[in-house]
Amino acid sequence: MTIYIDGDAFVNALKPIVLKAINRLHIKTIVISNKKITIGKSPYITYEIVEQGSDKADDRIVELSNKDDLVITTDIPLADRIVSKGAIGIDHRGELYTKENIKQLLAMRNLMSEIRDTGEILKGAKPFGKKDVYLFANSFDKYCTKVFKKN
Repeated sequence: MTIYIDGDAFVNALKPIVLKAINRLHIKTIVISNKKITIGKSPYITYEIVEQGSDKADDRIVELSNKDDLVITTDIPLADRIVSKGAIGIDHRGELYTKENIKQLLAMRNLMSEIRDTGEILKGAKPFGKKDVYLFANSFDKYCTKVFKKN
């Protein structure tokens, strides 16, 4: 099993949490992005830069991910694609994307996009804060300990 990180929008505050888990549990991890980023040095992390372009990193993550892999992303359409392959997603606030909830989350995202397209002004996502880091850390640790410690 592998962790894939959608690196282009990965929150800096989460990097030490993820790096610590990767090293503690020896989890193979691939960070995919359109530009050079780093979450830290580890023998378990590979960095892959894809060409610039809409969804190039997403397409590569979908291409590489398999059943039971974990993908860290806030991109709900990407999450839908990887969940359909049997992988699990987790967003930066700790919500797991699973086959039980992804279609509802995708429908809500698409509805909000349509409303914005009509010119309606909506509040954006609340700012990312310490509570979000805590929620991510708990959810990520619980998942990694359950799944990756078996191996």
